[in-house]
Amino acid sequence: MASTIIDSRIFGDMFSDARMRDVWSDENRTAKYLDIERALAKVQGELGIIPKEAADEIVRNCNLSQIDWAKLKAKTEQIGYPIIAVVNQINANCRDKLGEFCHWGATTQDITDTAAVLQMREGLALVEQDLDEIADALAALAKKYRDTPVIGRSNLQQATPITFGYKMASILAGIDRHRERLQQLKPRVLMGEFGGASGTLSSLEKGAMETQAGLMKELGLAQPLISWHTVRDTFAEVGNFLALVGGSLGKIAMDVKLMMQTEVAEVFEPYAPGRGSSSTMPQKRNPISCLYIHANISVARQHAAALMDAMVADHERSTGPWEIEWVSLPEIFCLMSGALKQAKFILKGLEVDAGRMRANIDMTNGLVMSEAVMMGLGPYIGREYAHDLVYDLCRKAIQENRPLIEILAAHGEISKHVTRAQLEAMCEPANHLGQAGVMVDRVLAHRR
Repeated sequence: MASTIIDSRIFGDMFSDARMRDVWSDENRTAKYLDIERALAKVQGELGIIPKEAADEIVRNCNLSQIDWAKLKAKTEQIGYPIIAVVNQINANCRDKLGEFCHWGATTQDITDTAAVLQMREGLALVEQDLDEIADALAALAKKYRDTPVIGRSNLQQATPITFGYKMASILAGIDRHRERLQQLKPRVLMGEFGGASGTLSSLEKGAMETQAGLMKELGLAQPLISWHTVRDTFAEVGNFLALVGGSLGKIAMDVKLMMQTEVAEVFEPYAPGRGSSSTMPQKRNPISCLYIHANISVARQHAAALMDAMVADHERSTGPWEIEWVSLPEIFCLMSGALKQAKFILKGLEVDAGRMRANIDMTNGLVMSEAVMMGLGPYIGREYAHDLVYDLCRKAIQENRPLIEILAAHGEISKHVTRAQLEAMCEPANHLGQAGVMVDRVLAHRR
């Protein structure tokens, strides 16, 4: 029975994604071991390093269906690593002791690390697909709400008007940077390992580098310049990339759940009957996807830190830090898959209340337009003096609970310089959205 959130029959598809769990499953991991041993035998047979007959026999017996899982488990617990247990089974299934040529010149960590890289490649492909869908959803929101005013907020206080399209485009720009980072890191991290005991391939008298090159070509991975058994920056880079993505998803979740508050009510997660309801308060509509994103990215961030710890490895083969990756790497991928899935759900069906956005702008009786008024009066009475004057008039508007426009229009020094119509133009949010539309267009154009 599953005991973790990721593998839970109840919670698994809320905290993670079935496709990503498959990537990091025992079955897929073991299949990758077999893929590597198969490719190694094939290449060495072609190079004449092992007999062609042996290579063919090994290739024929590198099948997941032939694995005895009970024996694999028992042998792994005995030895501490699964690779020898896998090689033992391949060897046992080969005829005439031809399986003795399996794993020729390799070491356990070569197979384990290269298998993990193959899994990362599959996992990153899923992340890339999800990021593309999230970016497309954000772009659609940015385009649709390009000119829809919403209040900007600073320190959780109303600031100046922006547009909802601008808000979405700002987040989109960050997601697009993640997509760019992903393309940049692939050539560095999708690199296999074949170095033997201490990384120098001393176990092969001839054809060592040719074997390494052929193996990586067969697997579709980059050939390393030098062995990296205890130089773990690539795994840490992947983990920290995922943590960065998590930060951006957390930003989405944070803003959506704040905007879902009853007193704000500007956007909502997609509606489904019963979703987000309370066992005692029937009126509630809780931000469910946001909650799971927040939890997932917080734990994923700790795994990213653990992967940094795994970089502090001793000498040429480490004593413990390596195994940190076995725990953290699958979990950070699975947790991030859940966060990505929840973010897609939110953004593709986000409910936006433009009317409520405008009502929230107007709720302060024009106080949020104080910057525009200050800048409008600046050419006549000086910006600093205008700042202090408008500050005092804002306090008066609050004390008397009157619209700011009324206070401004009644002030003798102000009315000497500008008309009420000019003041009304200064106090209209739609007139003071700055370059929001231009910036939205720039973000959207950059994606083409």
